[in-house]
Amino acid sequence: MAEKEYILVSVAWPYASADIHQGNVTGSYLPADIYARFHRLKGNHVLMVSGSDTHGTPVTVKADDVGLTPMEVVDIYHGRFLNVFLGLGLTYDLFTHTDTENHHKVTQDLFTALLNNEYMYRKTTPQMYSPKSGKFLPDRYVEGTCPNCGYTRARGDQCDNCNTLFESASELINPRSKTDDSALELRDTEHYFLDLPAIAEDGLAEWIQKDKEHWRPQVINFTKNLILEEGLIGRAVTRDMEWGIKVPVEGWDGKVIYVWFEAVIGYLSAAIEWAKNQGQPEAWKNWWYNPKARTVYFIGKDNIPFHAIFWPAQLMGAKRLYEDDPNKRLNLPYDVPANEFMNMEGKKISGSMNWGVWMEDALQRHDPDPLRYYLTAVMPETRDSDWSWQGYVDRNNTELVSNWGNLVNRVLNMTNRYFKGVVPDPGELTQQDKALLSAIDAGLDSVSALYDACKFRAAVQENLRLSTLVNQYLEETSPWTTAKTDLTATARSLYTALQAINTLKITWAPILPFTSQALHEMLGEKGTLFGAQKVETYQESTRSHTALTYDSDSAVGTWTRGEIPIGRQLPKPKPLFKKLDDSVVADEFARLGPKPE
Repeated sequence: MAEKEYILVSVAWPYASADIHQGNVTGSYLPADIYARFHRLKGNHVLMVSGSDTHGTPVTVKADDVGLTPMEVVDIYHGRFLNVFLGLGLTYDLFTHTDTENHHKVTQDLFTALLNNEYMYRKTTPQMYSPKSGKFLPDRYVEGTCPNCGYTRARGDQCDNCNTLFESASELINPRSKTDDSALELRDTEHYFLDLPAIAEDGLAEWIQKDKEHWRPQVINFTKNLILEEGLIGRAVTRDMEWGIKVPVEGWDGKVIYVWFEAVIGYLSAAIEWAKNQGQPEAWKNWWYNPKARTVYFIGKDNIPFHAIFWPAQLMGAKRLYEDDPNKRLNLPYDVPANEFMNMEGKKISGSMNWGVWMEDALQRHDPDPLRYYLTAVMPETRDSDWSWQGYVDRNNTELVSNWGNLVNRVLNMTNRYFKGVVPDPGELTQQDKALLSAIDAGLDSVSALYDACKFRAAVQENLRLSTLVNQYLEETSPWTTAKTDLTATARSLYTALQAINTLKITWAPILPFTSQALHEMLGEKGTLFGAQKVETYQESTRSHTALTYDSDSAVGTWTRGEIPIGRQLPKPKPLFKKLDDSVVADEFARLGPKPE
Protein backbone atom coordinates (compact mmCIF):
# COMPACT_ATOMS: atom_id res chain seq x y z
CA MET A 1 0.00 0.00 0.00
CA ALA A 2 1.39 3.39 -1.05
CA GLU A 3 2.54 5.70 1.70
CA LYS A 4 0.19 8.60 2.32
CA GLU A 5 1.66 11.90 1.19
CA TYR A 6 1.47 15.30 2.83
CA ILE A 7 0.21 17.79 0.24
CA LEU A 8 0.12 21.53 0.99
CA VAL A 9 -2.19 23.29 -1.47
CA SER A 10 -1.34 26.99 -1.36
CA VAL A 11 -3.83 29.24 -3.14
CA ALA A 12 -3.36 32.85 -4.28
CA TRP A 13 -4.66 35.43 -1.79
CA PRO A 14 -7.26 37.79 -3.31
CA TYR A 15 -7.08 41.48 -2.43
CA ALA A 16 -10.05 42.26 -0.19
CA SER A 17 -11.05 45.17 -2.41
CA ALA A 18 -12.85 43.76 -5.46
CA ASP A 19 -15.35 41.03 -6.25
CA ILE A 20 -14.28 37.63 -7.55
CA HIS A 21 -14.63 37.12 -11.31
CA GLN A 22 -14.22 34.10 -13.55
CA GLY A 23 -10.57 34.89 -14.28
CA ASN A 24 -9.71 34.69 -10.57
CA VAL A 25 -11.54 31.37 -10.22
CA THR A 26 -10.04 29.59 -13.22
CA GLY A 27 -6.64 31.19 -12.63
CA SER A 28 -5.96 29.75 -9.19
CA TYR A 29 -8.92 28.97 -6.89
CA LEU A 30 -10.62 26.23 -8.93
CA PRO A 31 -7.46 24.37 -10.06
CA ALA A 32 -6.33 24.33 -6.43
CA ASP A 33 -9.64 22.82 -5.31
CA ILE A 34 -9.59 20.18 -8.07
CA TYR A 35 -6.07 19.21 -7.05
CA ALA A 36 -6.96 19.13 -3.34
CA ARG A 37 -10.10 17.06 -3.90
CA PHE A 38 -8.18 14.58 -6.05
CA HIS A 39 -5.51 14.06 -3.40
CA ARG A 40 -8.16 13.71 -0.70
CA LEU A 41 -9.76 10.93 -2.74
CA LYS A 42 -6.31 9.33 -3.02
CA GLY A 43 -6.18 9.28 0.79
CA ASN A 44 -3.35 11.79 1.11
CA HIS A 45 -3.00 14.32 3.93
CA VAL A 46 -4.15 17.53 2.27
CA LEU A 47 -3.95 21.00 3.76
CA MET A 48 -5.43 23.72 1.52
CA VAL A 49 -4.91 27.27 2.80
CA SER A 50 -5.32 30.85 1.74
CA GLY A 51 -7.17 33.98 2.77
CA SER A 52 -8.00 37.57 1.97
CA ASP A 53 -5.04 39.88 1.40
CA THR A 54 -5.98 42.78 3.66
CA HIS A 55 -2.87 44.96 3.44
CA GLY A 56 -2.53 45.41 -0.29
CA THR A 57 -2.64 49.00 -1.45
CA PRO A 58 -5.79 48.23 -3.51
CA VAL A 59 -7.58 47.94 -0.16
CA THR A 60 -6.61 51.47 0.92
CA VAL A 61 -7.36 52.80 -2.57
CA LYS A 62 -10.85 51.27 -2.36
CA ALA A 63 -11.32 52.63 1.18
CA ASP A 64 -10.42 56.12 -0.03
CA ASP A 65 -12.83 55.81 -2.94
CA VAL A 66 -15.84 54.73 -0.86
CA GLY A 67 -15.16 56.67 2.34
CA LEU A 68 -14.64 53.67 4.64
CA THR A 69 -11.76 52.48 6.77
CA PRO A 70 -9.53 49.78 5.28
CA MET A 71 -10.82 47.26 7.84
CA GLU A 72 -14.44 48.02 6.93
CA VAL A 73 -13.60 47.36 3.28
CA VAL A 74 -11.86 44.11 4.25
CA ASP A 75 -14.86 42.89 6.22
CA ILE A 76 -17.19 43.53 3.28
CA TYR A 77 -15.14 41.75 0.64
CA HIS A 78 -13.91 38.96 2.90
CA GLY A 79 -17.57 38.09 3.57
CA ARG A 80 -18.31 38.08 -0.16
CA PHE A 81 -15.36 35.79 -0.81
CA LEU A 82 -16.67 33.30 1.74
CA ASN A 83 -20.06 33.28 0.00
CA VAL A 84 -18.50 32.65 -3.42
CA PHE A 85 -16.21 29.89 -2.20
CA LEU A 86 -19.00 28.15 -0.33
CA GLY A 87 -21.20 28.37 -3.43
CA LEU A 88 -18.53 27.00 -5.74
CA GLY A 89 -17.57 24.29 -3.27
CA LEU A 90 -13.94 25.31 -2.72
CA THR A 91 -12.67 23.11 0.10
CA TYR A 92 -10.24 25.32 1.99
CA ASP A 93 -9.10 23.76 5.23
CA LEU A 94 -8.65 27.38 6.23
CA PHE A 95 -9.45 30.54 4.32
CA THR A 96 -8.47 33.30 6.74
CA HIS A 97 -7.04 36.79 6.20
CA THR A 98 -3.79 38.65 6.80
CA ASP A 99 -4.92 40.99 9.56
CA THR A 100 -4.96 38.33 12.27
CA GLU A 101 -2.64 38.54 15.27
CA ASN A 102 -1.21 35.19 14.22
CA HIS A 103 -0.24 36.44 10.76
CA HIS A 104 1.28 39.63 12.17
CA LYS A 105 3.45 37.58 14.53
CA VAL A 106 4.60 35.03 11.94
CA THR A 107 5.44 37.81 9.49
CA GLN A 108 7.48 39.70 12.08
CA ASP A 109 9.21 36.46 13.11
CA LEU A 110 10.27 35.73 9.54
CA PHE A 111 11.38 39.34 9.01
CA THR A 112 13.50 39.12 12.18
CA ALA A 113 14.99 35.78 11.11
CA LEU A 114 16.12 37.26 7.80
CA LEU A 115 17.52 40.29 9.61
CA ASN A 116 19.43 38.13 12.11
CA ASN A 117 20.76 35.95 9.27
CA GLU A 118 22.11 39.10 7.59
CA TYR A 119 19.90 38.86 4.53
CA MET A 120 18.50 42.35 5.15
CA TYR A 121 20.19 45.69 4.71
CA ARG A 122 19.17 49.32 5.14
CA LYS A 123 19.26 51.70 2.26
CA THR A 124 18.21 55.29 1.68
CA THR A 125 16.54 55.76 -1.67
CA PRO A 126 14.54 58.46 -3.39
CA GLN A 127 10.84 57.65 -3.26
CA MET A 128 7.84 59.28 -4.83
CA TYR A 129 6.47 62.04 -2.62
CA SER A 130 3.23 63.90 -3.17
CA PRO A 131 3.54 67.60 -2.29
CA LYS A 132 -0.22 67.86 -2.68
CA SER A 133 -1.02 65.24 0.00
CA GLY A 134 2.16 65.77 2.03
CA LYS A 135 3.29 62.13 2.18
CA PHE A 136 5.27 59.41 0.45
CA LEU A 137 3.12 57.34 -1.87
CA PRO A 138 3.10 53.55 -1.93
CA ASP A 139 3.96 52.18 -5.36
CA ARG A 140 0.35 51.21 -6.04
CA TYR A 141 -0.59 54.88 -5.70
CA VAL A 142 1.84 55.72 -8.49
CA GLU A 143 1.13 55.21 -12.18
CA GLY A 144 3.17 56.04 -15.25
CA THR A 145 4.46 54.78 -18.55
CA CYS A 146 6.48 51.55 -18.54
CA PRO A 147 10.00 52.20 -19.85
CA ASN A 148 10.11 48.66 -21.24
CA CYS A 149 6.88 48.32 -23.24
CA GLY A 150 5.30 51.78 -23.23
CA TYR A 151 2.17 50.70 -21.32
CA THR A 152 0.73 53.95 -19.95
CA ARG A 153 -0.85 52.56 -16.78
CA ALA A 154 2.09 50.68 -15.29
CA ARG A 155 2.17 50.51 -11.49
CA GLY A 156 5.03 51.80 -9.42
CA ASP A 157 6.23 48.27 -8.59
CA GLN A 158 5.36 46.27 -11.70
CA CYS A 159 4.04 46.57 -15.23
CA ASP A 160 1.06 44.27 -15.61
CA ASN A 161 1.41 44.40 -19.38
CA CYS A 162 4.94 42.97 -19.70
CA ASN A 163 5.62 41.81 -16.09
CA THR A 164 8.67 44.07 -15.71
CA LEU A 165 9.52 44.58 -12.03
CA PHE A 166 10.69 47.99 -10.84
CA GLU A 167 13.08 48.61 -7.96
CA SER A 168 11.54 52.07 -7.64
CA ALA A 169 8.52 53.86 -9.03
CA SER A 170 10.97 56.51 -10.23
CA GLU A 171 11.79 54.18 -13.14
CA LEU A 172 8.38 55.02 -14.65
CA ILE A 173 8.13 57.70 -17.29
CA ASN A 174 5.95 60.64 -16.20
CA PRO A 175 4.95 59.18 -12.80
CA ARG A 176 1.79 60.66 -11.29
CA SER A 177 -0.53 60.14 -8.35
CA LYS A 178 -3.16 57.50 -9.01
CA THR A 179 -5.66 59.22 -6.71
CA ASP A 180 -5.51 62.82 -7.92
CA ASP A 181 -3.26 62.70 -11.02
CA SER A 182 -0.93 65.27 -9.42
CA ALA A 183 2.77 65.58 -10.19
CA LEU A 184 5.20 63.79 -7.89
CA GLU A 185 8.75 64.47 -6.78
CA LEU A 186 11.56 62.33 -5.39
CA ARG A 187 12.58 62.59 -1.74
CA ASP A 188 14.94 60.43 0.30
CA THR A 189 13.59 57.81 2.71
CA GLU A 190 15.23 54.81 4.43
CA HIS A 191 13.99 51.23 4.13
CA TYR A 192 14.99 47.64 4.71
CA PHE A 193 15.84 45.62 1.60
CA LEU A 194 15.91 41.86 1.10
CA ASP A 195 19.35 40.88 -0.18
CA LEU A 196 18.19 38.67 -3.04
CA PRO A 197 21.62 38.48 -4.73
CA ALA A 198 23.15 37.08 -1.53
CA ILE A 199 20.39 34.47 -1.17
CA ALA A 200 20.77 33.53 -4.84
CA GLU A 201 24.48 32.95 -4.26
CA ASP A 202 23.83 31.00 -1.06
CA GLY A 203 21.54 28.43 -2.67
CA LEU A 204 18.60 29.91 -4.59
CA ALA A 205 20.37 29.76 -7.97
CA GLU A 206 21.35 26.15 -7.35
CA TRP A 207 17.82 25.21 -6.24
CA ILE A 208 16.09 26.58 -9.33
CA GLN A 209 18.26 24.37 -11.56
CA LYS A 210 17.39 21.10 -9.80
CA ASP A 211 14.40 18.77 -10.20
CA LYS A 212 12.09 21.22 -12.00
CA GLU A 213 11.20 19.05 -15.02
CA HIS A 214 7.56 18.97 -13.88
CA TRP A 215 7.29 22.78 -13.81
CA ARG A 216 5.39 24.44 -16.63
CA PRO A 217 7.74 25.80 -19.31
CA GLN A 218 6.50 29.38 -19.01
CA VAL A 219 7.11 29.32 -15.25
CA ILE A 220 10.55 27.73 -15.14
CA ASN A 221 11.85 29.68 -18.16
CA PHE A 222 10.78 33.03 -16.68
CA THR A 223 12.22 32.14 -13.28
CA LYS A 224 15.56 30.85 -14.54
CA ASN A 225 15.97 33.84 -16.80
CA LEU A 226 15.43 36.30 -13.96
CA ILE A 227 17.69 34.51 -11.47
CA LEU A 228 20.43 33.20 -13.76
CA GLU A 229 20.51 35.56 -16.71
CA GLU A 230 19.22 39.00 -15.71
CA GLY A 231 20.27 38.63 -12.08
CA LEU A 232 18.39 39.64 -8.96
CA ILE A 233 18.54 42.98 -7.18
CA GLY A 234 17.73 43.90 -3.59
CA ARG A 235 14.05 44.60 -3.05
CA ALA A 236 12.52 46.93 -0.46
CA VAL A 237 10.53 45.08 2.21
CA THR A 238 9.28 48.13 4.12
CA ARG A 239 7.37 51.21 3.01
CA ASP A 240 6.08 54.52 4.32
CA MET A 241 2.50 53.76 5.28
CA GLU A 242 0.27 53.30 8.34
CA TRP A 243 -1.94 50.40 7.14
CA GLY A 244 -0.08 47.12 7.49
CA ILE A 245 2.17 45.08 9.75
CA LYS A 246 4.55 47.12 11.87
CA VAL A 247 8.30 46.77 11.31
CA PRO A 248 9.66 44.90 14.37
CA VAL A 249 12.59 47.29 14.79
CA GLU A 250 12.74 50.10 17.33
CA GLY A 251 12.48 53.57 15.81
CA TRP A 252 10.70 52.49 12.65
CA ASP A 253 7.30 53.95 13.45
CA GLY A 254 5.32 55.14 10.44
CA LYS A 255 6.64 52.33 8.27
CA VAL A 256 5.12 48.90 7.66
CA ILE A 257 6.21 45.65 6.04
CA TYR A 258 5.62 45.62 2.30
CA VAL A 259 2.62 43.56 1.20
CA TRP A 260 4.56 41.61 -1.43
CA PHE A 261 6.79 40.33 1.39
CA GLU A 262 4.10 39.54 3.95
CA ALA A 263 1.20 38.20 1.87
CA VAL A 264 3.11 35.07 0.78
CA ILE A 265 3.98 34.43 4.42
CA GLY A 266 0.25 33.79 4.74
CA TYR A 267 0.75 30.25 3.44
CA LEU A 268 2.88 29.53 6.49
CA SER A 269 0.86 31.59 8.98
CA ALA A 270 -2.43 30.04 7.78
CA ALA A 271 -1.01 26.55 8.32
CA ILE A 272 0.06 27.58 11.82
CA GLU A 273 -3.37 29.10 12.51
CA TRP A 274 -5.10 25.95 11.24
CA ALA A 275 -2.99 23.78 13.53
CA LYS A 276 -3.85 25.94 16.54
CA ASN A 277 -7.55 25.77 15.65
CA GLN A 278 -7.29 21.96 15.54
CA GLY A 279 -5.79 21.88 19.05
CA GLN A 280 -2.56 20.45 17.54
CA PRO A 281 -0.24 23.48 17.45
CA GLU A 282 2.71 21.52 16.01
CA ALA A 283 0.73 19.80 13.23
CA TRP A 284 1.66 22.40 10.59
CA LYS A 285 5.22 21.07 10.63
CA ASN A 286 4.03 17.90 8.85
CA TRP A 287 3.76 20.02 5.71
CA TRP A 288 6.50 22.59 6.31
CA TYR A 289 9.38 20.56 7.77
CA ASN A 290 8.68 17.11 6.35
CA PRO A 291 11.14 16.69 3.43
CA LYS A 292 8.72 14.30 1.71
CA ALA A 293 5.83 16.79 1.76
CA ARG A 294 4.78 18.48 -1.47
CA THR A 295 3.97 22.20 -1.43
CA VAL A 296 2.13 23.38 -4.54
CA TYR A 297 1.27 27.02 -5.27
CA PHE A 298 -1.73 27.86 -7.46
CA ILE A 299 -1.43 31.37 -8.82
CA GLY A 300 -1.88 33.52 -11.92
CA LYS A 301 1.05 34.35 -14.19
CA ASP A 302 1.38 37.87 -12.79
CA ASN A 303 2.39 36.32 -9.46
CA ILE A 304 5.18 34.08 -10.79
CA PRO A 305 8.11 36.19 -9.50
CA PHE A 306 6.60 36.44 -6.02
CA HIS A 307 6.09 32.67 -5.66
CA ALA A 308 8.88 31.16 -7.74
CA ILE A 309 11.65 33.61 -6.74
CA PHE A 310 10.94 35.92 -3.80
CA TRP A 311 9.05 33.49 -1.56
CA PRO A 312 11.64 30.70 -1.96
CA ALA A 313 14.30 33.32 -1.18
CA GLN A 314 12.46 34.34 2.00
CA LEU A 315 12.09 30.71 3.07
CA MET A 316 15.72 29.92 2.29
CA GLY A 317 17.01 33.03 4.05
CA ALA A 318 14.90 32.44 7.17
CA LYS A 319 16.67 29.09 7.56
CA ARG A 320 15.62 27.35 10.80
CA LEU A 321 12.57 29.45 11.67
CA TYR A 322 11.01 27.95 14.85
CA GLU A 323 13.50 25.03 14.76
CA ASP A 324 16.95 24.66 16.37
CA ASP A 325 17.93 21.59 14.35
CA PRO A 326 20.23 22.80 11.51
CA ASN A 327 18.95 19.98 9.30
CA LYS A 328 15.37 21.22 9.52
CA ARG A 329 14.49 23.93 7.06
CA LEU A 330 11.22 25.24 5.72
CA ASN A 331 10.12 23.43 2.56
CA LEU A 332 10.60 25.24 -0.73
CA PRO A 333 7.90 25.05 -3.45
CA TYR A 334 7.55 21.67 -5.11
CA ASP A 335 5.59 23.20 -7.98
CA VAL A 336 4.17 26.55 -9.05
CA PRO A 337 1.60 25.64 -11.76
CA ALA A 338 0.76 29.23 -12.66
CA ASN A 339 -2.10 29.74 -15.08
CA GLU A 340 -2.30 32.38 -17.78
CA PHE A 341 -5.21 34.87 -17.94
CA MET A 342 -8.82 34.37 -18.95
CA ASN A 343 -10.49 37.09 -21.00
CA MET A 344 -14.18 37.91 -21.37
CA GLU A 345 -15.73 37.53 -24.83
CA GLY A 346 -12.40 38.42 -26.48
CA LYS A 347 -11.59 41.41 -24.25
CA LYS A 348 -9.81 41.87 -20.92
CA ILE A 349 -12.01 41.58 -17.84
CA SER A 350 -12.84 45.03 -16.47
CA GLY A 351 -14.46 45.78 -13.13
CA SER A 352 -14.96 49.46 -13.91
CA MET A 353 -16.79 48.62 -17.14
CA ASN A 354 -18.74 45.68 -15.66
CA TRP A 355 -17.15 43.38 -18.21
CA GLY A 356 -16.83 39.97 -16.58
CA VAL A 357 -18.64 37.11 -14.87
CA TRP A 358 -18.96 38.16 -11.23
CA MET A 359 -19.17 34.85 -9.47
CA GLU A 360 -21.31 35.80 -6.50
CA ASP A 361 -23.92 37.08 -8.97
CA ALA A 362 -23.56 34.18 -11.43
CA LEU A 363 -24.16 31.62 -8.68
CA GLN A 364 -27.62 33.11 -8.19
CA ARG A 365 -28.63 31.85 -11.65
CA HIS A 366 -26.30 28.96 -12.46
CA ASP A 367 -25.54 25.68 -10.73
CA PRO A 368 -21.96 25.38 -9.46
CA ASP A 369 -20.93 22.25 -11.37
CA PRO A 370 -21.64 23.62 -14.88
CA LEU A 371 -19.66 26.72 -13.94
CA ARG A 372 -16.81 24.59 -12.59
CA TYR A 373 -16.95 22.40 -15.69
CA TYR A 374 -16.70 25.20 -18.22
CA LEU A 375 -13.99 27.01 -16.25
CA THR A 376 -11.99 23.77 -16.22
CA ALA A 377 -12.61 22.91 -19.86
CA VAL A 378 -11.27 26.30 -20.99
CA MET A 379 -8.74 26.78 -18.18
CA PRO A 380 -5.77 28.97 -19.27
CA GLU A 381 -3.10 26.45 -18.33
CA THR A 382 -0.55 27.23 -21.07
CA ARG A 383 -1.98 30.29 -22.84
CA ASP A 384 -4.64 32.93 -22.31
CA SER A 385 -8.19 31.66 -22.80
CA ASP A 386 -11.61 33.20 -23.16
CA TRP A 387 -14.99 33.03 -21.45
CA SER A 388 -17.86 32.92 -23.95
CA TRP A 389 -21.47 32.71 -22.81
CA GLN A 390 -22.31 30.83 -26.01
CA GLY A 391 -19.42 28.49 -25.30
CA TYR A 392 -20.71 27.93 -21.77
CA VAL A 393 -24.20 27.04 -23.04
CA ASP A 394 -22.89 24.83 -25.86
CA ARG A 395 -20.48 22.83 -23.72
CA ASN A 396 -23.07 22.41 -20.98
CA ASN A 397 -25.55 21.00 -23.51
CA THR A 398 -23.26 18.91 -25.72
CA GLU A 399 -20.82 17.58 -23.13
CA LEU A 400 -22.34 17.67 -19.64
CA VAL A 401 -25.95 17.00 -20.65
CA SER A 402 -25.65 14.94 -23.84
CA ASN A 403 -22.58 12.90 -22.94
CA TRP A 404 -22.05 12.34 -19.22
CA GLY A 405 -25.49 13.37 -17.95
CA ASN A 406 -27.33 11.44 -20.66
CA LEU A 407 -25.28 8.31 -19.91
CA VAL A 408 -26.23 8.42 -16.23
CA ASN A 409 -29.91 9.09 -17.02
CA ARG A 410 -30.11 6.25 -19.55
CA VAL A 411 -28.58 3.67 -17.25
CA LEU A 412 -30.55 4.61 -14.14
CA ASN A 413 -33.87 5.06 -15.94
CA MET A 414 -33.57 1.73 -17.77
CA THR A 415 -32.69 0.02 -14.49
CA ASN A 416 -35.81 1.58 -13.00
CA ARG A 417 -37.96 0.67 -16.01
CA TYR A 418 -36.84 -2.92 -16.60
CA PHE A 419 -35.88 -4.03 -13.08
CA LYS A 420 -37.92 -1.70 -10.85
CA GLY A 421 -34.76 0.05 -9.73
CA VAL A 422 -33.06 -3.07 -8.41
CA VAL A 423 -29.46 -3.75 -9.49
CA PRO A 424 -29.88 -6.85 -11.71
CA ASP A 425 -27.93 -10.10 -11.58
CA PRO A 426 -25.77 -10.11 -14.74
CA GLY A 427 -24.97 -13.77 -14.72
CA GLU A 428 -21.61 -14.46 -16.37
CA LEU A 429 -20.02 -11.35 -17.92
CA THR A 430 -18.94 -11.55 -21.56
CA GLN A 431 -15.56 -10.51 -22.93
CA GLN A 432 -17.21 -7.29 -24.14
CA ASP A 433 -18.44 -6.46 -20.62
CA LYS A 434 -15.06 -7.23 -19.07
CA ALA A 435 -13.26 -5.14 -21.70
CA LEU A 436 -15.36 -2.09 -20.85
CA LEU A 437 -14.79 -2.43 -17.12
CA SER A 438 -11.06 -2.92 -17.70
CA ALA A 439 -10.97 0.27 -19.80
CA ILE A 440 -12.79 2.19 -17.10
CA ASP A 441 -10.44 0.80 -14.45
CA ALA A 442 -7.48 1.92 -16.57
CA GLY A 443 -9.15 5.34 -16.65
CA LEU A 444 -8.58 5.63 -12.91
CA ASP A 445 -4.86 5.60 -13.64
CA SER A 446 -4.93 7.86 -16.69
CA VAL A 447 -7.13 10.52 -15.07
CA SER A 448 -5.12 10.24 -11.85
CA ALA A 449 -1.90 11.07 -13.68
CA LEU A 450 -3.50 14.12 -15.30
CA TYR A 451 -4.89 15.47 -12.02
CA ASP A 452 -1.56 14.93 -10.29
CA ALA A 453 0.25 16.81 -13.07
CA CYS A 454 -2.24 19.71 -12.87
CA LYS A 455 -3.43 19.01 -16.44
CA PHE A 456 -7.07 19.65 -15.70
CA ARG A 457 -8.23 20.45 -19.24
CA ALA A 458 -6.84 17.11 -20.35
CA ALA A 459 -8.59 15.44 -17.42
CA VAL A 460 -11.91 16.79 -18.72
CA GLN A 461 -11.22 15.30 -22.15
CA GLU A 462 -10.16 11.96 -20.70
CA ASN A 463 -13.31 11.77 -18.59
CA LEU A 464 -15.43 12.54 -21.65
CA ARG A 465 -13.61 9.83 -23.57
CA LEU A 466 -14.34 7.31 -20.84
CA SER A 467 -18.03 8.22 -20.62
CA THR A 468 -18.21 8.00 -24.43
CA LEU A 469 -16.89 4.43 -24.19
CA VAL A 470 -19.80 3.52 -21.94
CA ASN A 471 -22.29 5.24 -24.27
CA GLN A 472 -20.84 3.25 -27.19
CA TYR A 473 -21.11 0.05 -25.16
CA LEU A 474 -24.80 0.74 -24.57
CA GLU A 475 -25.35 1.33 -28.28
CA GLU A 476 -23.64 -1.97 -29.05
CA THR A 477 -25.47 -4.02 -26.39
CA SER A 478 -28.78 -2.16 -26.91
CA PRO A 479 -30.48 -3.08 -23.61
CA TRP A 480 -33.71 -1.32 -24.72
CA THR A 481 -33.93 -3.83 -27.58
CA THR A 482 -32.89 -6.96 -25.70
CA ALA A 483 -35.45 -6.12 -23.00
CA LYS A 484 -38.11 -7.39 -25.41
CA THR A 485 -36.50 -10.77 -26.00
CA ASP A 486 -33.55 -11.42 -23.65
CA LEU A 487 -33.86 -9.88 -20.19
CA THR A 488 -30.67 -11.64 -19.08
CA ALA A 489 -28.68 -9.74 -21.71
CA THR A 490 -30.37 -6.53 -20.59
CA ALA A 491 -29.43 -7.25 -16.99
CA ARG A 492 -25.83 -7.91 -17.96
CA SER A 493 -25.58 -4.69 -19.97
CA LEU A 494 -27.12 -2.46 -17.28
CA TYR A 495 -25.16 -4.09 -14.46
CA THR A 496 -21.93 -3.46 -16.35
CA ALA A 497 -22.90 0.14 -17.12
CA LEU A 498 -23.84 0.76 -13.48
CA GLN A 499 -20.40 -0.37 -12.34
CA ALA A 500 -18.78 1.84 -14.97
CA ILE A 501 -20.63 5.02 -14.00
CA ASN A 502 -19.94 4.30 -10.34
CA THR A 503 -16.22 4.48 -11.15
CA LEU A 504 -16.60 7.52 -13.40
CA LYS A 505 -18.41 9.23 -10.54
CA ILE A 506 -15.03 9.26 -8.81
CA THR A 507 -12.95 10.41 -11.79
CA TRP A 508 -15.38 13.32 -12.33
CA ALA A 509 -15.70 14.19 -8.64
CA PRO A 510 -12.80 16.69 -8.29
CA ILE A 511 -14.33 18.80 -11.08
CA LEU A 512 -18.02 18.03 -10.49
CA PRO A 513 -18.34 17.45 -6.72
CA PHE A 514 -22.03 18.37 -6.36
CA THR A 515 -23.41 16.15 -9.13
CA SER A 516 -20.96 13.37 -8.26
CA GLN A 517 -22.44 13.38 -4.76
CA ALA A 518 -25.95 13.31 -6.25
CA LEU A 519 -24.99 10.29 -8.40
CA HIS A 520 -23.36 8.65 -5.37
CA GLU A 521 -26.76 8.82 -3.64
CA MET A 522 -28.71 7.71 -6.71
CA LEU A 523 -26.51 4.62 -6.80
CA GLY A 524 -27.69 3.84 -3.28
CA GLU A 525 -24.36 4.68 -1.62
CA LYS A 526 -24.14 6.14 1.88
CA GLY A 527 -22.19 9.09 3.22
CA THR A 528 -20.53 11.98 1.41
CA LEU A 529 -17.67 11.72 -1.06
CA PHE A 530 -16.09 14.82 0.46
CA GLY A 531 -16.26 16.55 3.82
CA ALA A 532 -18.25 19.58 4.90
CA GLN A 533 -17.48 23.27 4.40
CA LYS A 534 -18.55 25.85 6.91
CA VAL A 535 -17.85 29.39 8.08
CA GLU A 536 -16.48 29.65 11.60
CA THR A 537 -15.63 32.56 13.87
CA TYR A 538 -12.35 32.63 15.78
CA GLN A 539 -11.62 34.95 18.69
CA GLU A 540 -8.23 36.57 19.13
CA SER A 541 -7.30 38.89 21.97
CA THR A 542 -8.20 42.10 20.11
CA ARG A 543 -10.93 41.04 17.66
CA SER A 544 -12.71 38.09 16.15
CA HIS A 545 -12.55 37.01 12.51
CA THR A 546 -14.47 34.68 10.27
CA ALA A 547 -12.89 31.92 8.21
CA LEU A 548 -13.93 29.19 5.81
CA THR A 549 -13.03 25.70 7.03
CA TYR A 550 -13.32 22.10 5.83
CA ASP A 551 -14.04 19.02 7.89
CA SER A 552 -12.94 15.77 6.23
CA ASP A 553 -14.15 13.44 8.98
CA SER A 554 -17.38 12.52 7.19
CA ALA A 555 -15.78 11.87 3.77
CA VAL A 556 -16.10 8.35 2.33
CA GLY A 557 -14.85 8.92 -1.22
CA THR A 558 -11.80 6.95 -2.36
CA TRP A 559 -9.93 6.77 -5.67
CA THR A 560 -10.99 3.19 -6.33
CA ARG A 561 -13.54 1.29 -8.31
CA GLY A 562 -16.45 0.56 -6.00
CA GLU A 563 -18.91 -2.27 -6.51
CA ILE A 564 -22.68 -1.71 -6.62
CA PRO A 565 -24.07 -4.98 -5.20
CA ILE A 566 -26.61 -7.12 -6.98
CA GLY A 567 -30.09 -6.74 -5.53
CA ARG A 568 -29.64 -3.20 -4.20
CA GLN A 569 -32.76 -1.05 -4.47
CA LEU A 570 -31.85 2.25 -6.07
CA PRO A 571 -33.77 5.44 -5.37
CA LYS A 572 -35.72 7.10 -8.16
CA PRO A 573 -33.29 8.80 -10.51
CA LYS A 574 -33.30 12.47 -11.51
CA PRO A 575 -31.28 14.39 -14.11
CA LEU A 576 -27.82 15.55 -13.07
CA PHE A 577 -27.76 18.58 -15.36
CA LYS A 578 -30.17 20.99 -17.01
CA LYS A 579 -30.15 21.80 -20.70
CA LEU A 580 -29.69 25.54 -21.17
CA ASP A 581 -31.66 27.58 -23.70
CA ASP A 582 -29.81 29.94 -26.02
CA SER A 583 -31.76 32.77 -24.40
CA VAL A 584 -29.27 32.47 -21.52
CA VAL A 585 -26.65 34.08 -23.77
CA ALA A 586 -28.76 37.17 -24.50
CA ASP A 587 -29.84 37.43 -20.87
CA GLU A 588 -26.25 37.37 -19.61
CA PHE A 589 -25.07 39.87 -22.21
CA ALA A 590 -27.82 42.23 -21.08
CA ARG A 591 -26.25 42.23 -17.60
CA LEU A 592 -22.87 43.38 -18.90
CA GLY A 593 -21.60 46.87 -19.49
CA PRO A 594 -20.48 48.06 -22.93
CA LYS A 595 -17.83 45.90 -24.58
CA PRO A 596 -14.39 47.47 -24.09
CA GLU A 597 -12.63 48.82 -27.17
